[in-house]
Amino acid sequence: MNKSRNDRIFDAINTLLLIVLVLIIVYPLYFTVIASFSEPVDVIEGKVIFLPSGFTLDPYKEVFKNSEVWVGYRNTIVYTVAGTVLSLMLTIPAAYVLSKKQLVGRGFISLYFVFTMFFGGGMIPFFITVKNLGLVNKPYTLIVLGCFSVYNMVIARVYFESSIPEALYEAAEIDGCSQIRQFFTIAVPLAKPVIAVIALYYAVARWNDFFTGLIFISDKKYYPLQLILRNILIENQTKISKMNTANLKAEELLYLTRQAYMAEAMKYALIFISSLPMLIAYPFVQKYFVKGVMLGSIKG
Repeated sequence: MNKSRNDRIFDAINTLLLIVLVLIIVYPLYFTVIASFSEPVDVIEGKVIFLPSGFTLDPYKEVFKNSEVWVGYRNTIVYTVAGTVLSLMLTIPAAYVLSKKQLVGRGFISLYFVFTMFFGGGMIPFFITVKNLGLVNKPYTLIVLGCFSVYNMVIARVYFESSIPEALYEAAEIDGCSQIRQFFTIAVPLAKPVIAVIALYYAVARWNDFFTGLIFISDKKYYPLQLILRNILIENQTKISKMNTANLKAEELLYLTRQAYMAEAMKYALIFISSLPMLIAYPFVQKYFVKGVMLGSIKG
């Protein structure tokens, strides 16, 4: 079909705007990667724009010298995997049950869940509640806290309601299939797209969360990766700010300057290190992610 001149202009402007938007989103991550492999001095002086300058792995060596980074990686992997599994075990069954129109009190239960999205007791009452439950500074604290998201449950419920025909359940019920069996043999297999989407949501939130650990964890052996990386950055900046350079020799001053530059370069290495696992995982769930989001939103 031949497009009119106005349509071609519209498509060209649309394409240009999308390219600019992609560059705005992608370039910061790209710059973080090339800056983490560049000479710290060149990064500070603004010589790194599109290509790395003076390839070096020193920032990564400095980061991985710290044994706490490995502890943080281990903890965060455990928190992310165990927390995501627990979240799915709570969210998917709840969404499935609330998708049943014959459920007694369905409207009230749904309203109860939605109410918690907009109203809360605040940080202090929440902390007191968590403390009274014995969940402060425990190895399972970051697994249990935040294990249920009403928003994710609503997405899954809409998917169950709009994407799985009720006739399938009715046919299974006629054949004597129980509700539990219907859930595991019909609902879960057909809901793989939305489950993948919600799993990604939970995993990313768990992986990037440092505020929960900052509030409820004080023992370093339970620190998540994000909290350890944050502490490394703060320690480097504190050391640099407390340096007294008045009576230093030229060699010592040069060394301290190099360390200051290295601390700046470590920022980019730390960002890349903390982002890499999620960047690796995303392509494997991308097809489910797109399908799940589209089905759950358009049909809902």
